[in-house]
Amino acid sequence: MAEMNKINVVGTSATGKSTFSKALAQKLGLHYIELDNLFWLDDWQECPDKVFLAKIESEIAKAQNGYVIDGNYTRTIPVKWAEIDTVIWLDLPFPVNLYRSVKRALQRAWVQKDLWPDSNNQDSIKKMLGRDSIIWWMVKTHQKNRNKYQHMMQAPEYQSIQWIHLKSQKEIDTFLQQLHK
Repeated sequence: MAEMNKINVVGTSATGKSTFSKALAQKLGLHYIELDNLFWLDDWQECPDKVFLAKIESEIAKAQNGYVIDGNYTRTIPVKWAEIDTVIWLDLPFPVNLYRSVKRALQRAWVQKDLWPDSNNQDSIKKMLGRDSIIWWMVKTHQKNRNKYQHMMQAPEYQSIQWIHLKSQKEIDTFLQQLHK
């Protein structure tokens, strides 16, 4: 495996991207960048693309030794992949993602804690059951994301990127355990 110090962790909602990305950044001594924290403004307002991209550029500029970017947001690829060396794709089976989505939504709705440091957004039972539900989003995008990343792994323009495709929690855990700073 080639050296990794500019990494993007991608995958469908509830694959464990944030947990994995934080652990990876800590283990490798890299700056952690959470795209959801940069994108979501208070009261579930979306950040305009120009501002969002500028926030990503700013976070990357702070990362003297490298970074781990947590999140998808395909429209950000020109910025987040400009210097990327590795994409780690967490690709768990649909039943696992569905279970995790429901569990996470219930926990978040129960706890009523802000989801990200830079916004006041919280999950609720009402939000969980609505058409903007993260559960419904995961159901709609699971196969679409899988197809997209399978295609991107083969695309000529991304052949300079090291792709790591982890397909189970066991593979994810083993990968983290075997890493050395």
